[in-house]
Amino acid sequence: MPIALIVHGGAGDIKEERFEGAKTGCKEAAQVGWRVLQAGGSALDAVEAAVRALEDNPDFNAGRGSCLNQEGKIEMDAGIMDGYGLHTGAIAGVELIQNPITLARRVMESQHTFLIGAGAQFFAREHGIAPCRHEDLLTERQFNAWKNHTHSSLTYEAKSDPQQEKPEKHGTVGAVAIDSAGRLAAATSTGGMANKYPGRVGDSPLVGCGFYADEHAAISCTGYGEDFTRLMIAQRAASYVAQGMDARQAGEAAIDFLSKHAEGDGGLIIVDRHGNVSKAKNSKCIAHAYINEQMTEPVAGII
Repeated sequence: MPIALIVHGGAGDIKEERFEGAKTGCKEAAQVGWRVLQAGGSALDAVEAAVRALEDNPDFNAGRGSCLNQEGKIEMDAGIMDGYGLHTGAIAGVELIQNPITLARRVMESQHTFLIGAGAQFFAREHGIAPCRHEDLLTERQFNAWKNHTHSSLTYEAKSDPQQEKPEKHGTVGAVAIDSAGRLAAATSTGGMANKYPGRVGDSPLVGCGFYADEHAAISCTGYGEDFTRLMIAQRAASYVAQGMDARQAGEAAIDFLSKHAEGDGGLIIVDRHGNVSKAKNSKCIAHAYINEQMTEPVAGII
């Protein structure tokens, strides 16, 4: 069975001066996940490792580098899914956790599927995940964005007036992979919307919305979370593969559905059961990197 992996670092109107940092960060994360697959590791281990690398990179809005909410706090969401057993774990509204995707993985391995806020943080301590400091997550870029009520690359700001134009920059990271046993997995992590309402949760930790994996495909999404949630974009893409489409066709069909039924934009990455990887978007850009057995190193880009 061919192995393959693709990661994303967010979608939207990414500024040109941030292109190199975003491409480099995606390429490095793809290399981390690829080493896991090459060593015979599972797709689940690979996507967790790749997303951890993105969370540790301050250029992305996940883990270290997450945006601040209206109160100046950092609330993070993440979700992970093993397509082989349809097992899933997610957390939302979590503070002071360096790698939210690993906490989501621990939840998946417990009797739970979704934990939020203080309960998720208590669970983290019970399972040996020590809290970090606010300063460990905070970056000057995100602090200035919050202080000035503006947004920076790979994040977007909340709109107080729902009739205003929807945000164009989407700060989420994710990875999808297929391993040598043909098992698929998906993972997504985010700091959410810059200057967001406290407690707001988008699509990223919601199974079938911001991430999904089954025996047909694995998908990670990035975009205007409210629309990706109500349209269940991730699961919709997987269902298109089940109906006979390949990764490229399914991704494009899901994003086309988004465009027809919502004003919000964004993108997704997808790998199908045959090892085909693809990305699709109706936003201006999506940062990504991918690799398969025919390649010597990941190819990164912003399209």
